[in-house]
Amino acid sequence: MKNNFKLESYNSEGFYDETFQPDGHPQPGSRLLIDRLRSLPPGELIRRQKTAESALLNMGITFTVYGDETGTERIFPFDMIPRIIEPLHWEKIERGLTQRIQALNLFIDDIYHDQKIIKDKVVPSELIRTCKCYQKVCEKIRPPKDIWCHITGTDIVRDKSGDWLVLEDNLRCPSGVSYVLENRAVMKRTFAEIFAASNVRPVDDYPIWLLDCLQYLAPSGVEDPKVVILTPGIYNSAYFEHSFLAQKMGIELVEGRDLVVVDGFVNMRTTKGLQKVDVIYRRIDDDFLDPTVFRPDSLLGIPGIMDVYKEGRVALANAPGTGIADDKIIYSFVPEIIKYYLDTDPLLSNVETFICYYEKDRKHVLRNLDKFVVKAANESGGYGMLVGPGSTRAEQEKFAKLIENNPRNYIAQPTLSLSRVPSIVEDGIEGRHVDLRPYVLYGEKILVIPGGLTRVALRKGSLVVNSSQGGGSKDTWVLAEIPEQK
Repeated sequence: MKNNFKLESYNSEGFYDETFQPDGHPQPGSRLLIDRLRSLPPGELIRRQKTAESALLNMGITFTVYGDETGTERIFPFDMIPRIIEPLHWEKIERGLTQRIQALNLFIDDIYHDQKIIKDKVVPSELIRTCKCYQKVCEKIRPPKDIWCHITGTDIVRDKSGDWLVLEDNLRCPSGVSYVLENRAVMKRTFAEIFAASNVRPVDDYPIWLLDCLQYLAPSGVEDPKVVILTPGIYNSAYFEHSFLAQKMGIELVEGRDLVVVDGFVNMRTTKGLQKVDVIYRRIDDDFLDPTVFRPDSLLGIPGIMDVYKEGRVALANAPGTGIADDKIIYSFVPEIIKYYLDTDPLLSNVETFICYYEKDRKHVLRNLDKFVVKAANESGGYGMLVGPGSTRAEQEKFAKLIENNPRNYIAQPTLSLSRVPSIVEDGIEGRHVDLRPYVLYGEKILVIPGGLTRVALRKGSLVVNSSQGGGSKDTWVLAEIPEQK
């Protein structure tokens, strides 16, 4: 083991590094952090890392890995060295995500009503018609305040030039914000003096912002709306987050069996009888929401809730049908969607994307599987994905068959040289690849939370940052201003 936890020996190895410039000097926004870290006594950084890990363990910060024979519950790995985003960079991200959510909301509304974007041949009708997440039952529905996507987690990355790119959109049940809040709480305790001096924008009020967003959606005439979180239950991978947010917002966490439709309204069973529910932040997919409309074998949903929703007597966040904009093939059309609805160019670019549904793209992808990242259109969590440069010939042959059997279900993107940040590993401090999931709330206005979940690929050389695939997380410090050196 090198056992070298000194930043002086850190090497960016030719990748774009968000903390250090190519000449080895810290980036402007990172100077104070690096100076303070270098001033720590020997062994102090590791001591604080272990303290943070113990705190997270005691908090029960876990996630579930499906199909793992060694056990499903795991502690979410955390790295003490924060990722820093300077004010000008964040301003671009914030404006770009606000623009993107505005356009996607207009797109979803159009798709379930007039379908002008299809008639004008901007998005092909066959791609909508074959989308797994298109919900015919949502046609002509008007969601509260005409908002479909209330909570969004958009994954963005930086390439080898340092440019910010959108990797994918998550508009169904995006998870991870609980880790953002818990990471920040731990960092404020273990790095209090550095945090206080760094002009970091706060994220602690997210539960308040989320509750305000949900209350805004309440049916007209309801002055004190009853809001609940609907969870699939304790075996869901994000159950910790469901219970965490319910506690922080001071609202009830319910399962489908706790809710019932009576006299045209959704009611919650309580020890004192039935209580009307006005807004449901649902953390279950459309297919399980109402067994009378979607999957009849679902035991997670509430029979008849879609009828109540159609009548405007309950609000659902995110709205059923929102997943149409979550499809990775539709993602490839977002620049055109922004141009169509907002008459302006996108402020954040997409990653170049090849759609295997099209023969020309498919042949190109099949010839170059060793160079592409191939993704299934509706999978998440790093599942259903091939990272070409790190794959075996057998894995490539398997994906070739999958693509040929169901080309509509696959896209391919060039393997990006993702940006890196210093991370604590077993034998020192080394660069690891990262992405970022900022969270966007759409209520009375669009609010982009200053920061987000920085996911880090802790395996050396890996580009896969998902927790289920060996990734961890970092606190994300968005600076209000670049701190002065003392």
